[in-house]
Amino acid sequence: MIRDIRLQNFRSYRDESFEFSSAVNIIVGPNASGKTNLLEAILMLARGSSYRAKDVELVSFNEPWTRLDAHTESGMRILKLMLEPQTSKTYELDDKVYKRLSLQHTLPVVLFEPNHLQLLHGAPDQRRTYLDDLLEQTHGGYATLLKQYRRTLAQRNALLKRSHRPTNEELFPWNLRLSELGAVIARRRAELCTILNEKINSAYKDISHTATETSLHYKPKLPLDSYETSLLHKLEHDLPVDVFRGFTAAGPHREDFEVLFDGRLAEETASRGEVRTLVLALKSIELGILYEARGIKPLLLLDDVFSELDGARRRALTEHLASYQTFITTTDADIVLKDFASSSTIIPIQKDA
Repeated sequence: MIRDIRLQNFRSYRDESFEFSSAVNIIVGPNASGKTNLLEAILMLARGSSYRAKDVELVSFNEPWTRLDAHTESGMRILKLMLEPQTSKTYELDDKVYKRLSLQHTLPVVLFEPNHLQLLHGAPDQRRTYLDDLLEQTHGGYATLLKQYRRTLAQRNALLKRSHRPTNEELFPWNLRLSELGAVIARRRAELCTILNEKINSAYKDISHTATETSLHYKPKLPLDSYETSLLHKLEHDLPVDVFRGFTAAGPHREDFEVLFDGRLAEETASRGEVRTLVLALKSIELGILYEARGIKPLLLLDDVFSELDGARRRALTEHLASYQTFITTTDADIVLKDFASSSTIIPIQKDA
């Protein structure tokens, strides 16, 4: 739980402080007033990174640094980002300084922002990112694993684009490493999708109040039980095609998951309301997964999406939020207060914030 926060030279904030309740905090203000910036600051302190910008973009215009301070149940958290004399970022947790946050030093967070409503109909990389983001919060070392895979992939792609055609002998070290890392990623994603699939049907029905049968499945392009050898063989076999294209076409970076409504692909049949309900169901499942994995109740950040939900879906979501510290941004407090009147704290944001 975050008790309060101070923002200095962060985005649109020069020097502002806010206090939060342990229940629902409704951040109210007109468009472009800084509501999402405040949510982003909470996320930065909790996880150490933004969901929408690079670090250098977080510092207020013409300022050389930004700083965030917060009191939490476990103590003081401080983030310092310096642009001069060189870019650097440090974290202070109870007077101990870190250059990066390991999983044990982060706070679990479930974020729901408008782009998540494109989860079904958007590009496959959005769905891969969704899985990877949750895995980074539940499996120590997964973020490092993903970085190693992407680095190896980039190196192999660079070799594919060289003027002379590389041979499988030249690429073997990269093929082998890519296969080893890719197998771990694919299996982790498949395991997570199995967990989501076990819970998605009841969660969707709880929110939608319909009899729709919902399922979710990872779609690996290679057998999971022999992923390493299968991917290595495919990389070697498809070398001419990869050289022609200039990139690696096989591996977890090209895989996806699918959602079915009554046995049909949701991305082809789901209405806008069904998509909203599905995303809400996934977010409610995330809360439980993170709590079980980390032993800490996650923060829930809802960025400008509550007003898009009808009354039934808001009421259904309310039941899931009762025991979590929640931050909701909105331009219309009345909409949210109807569902949280007895347990909410209003945080007004002025236009010039």
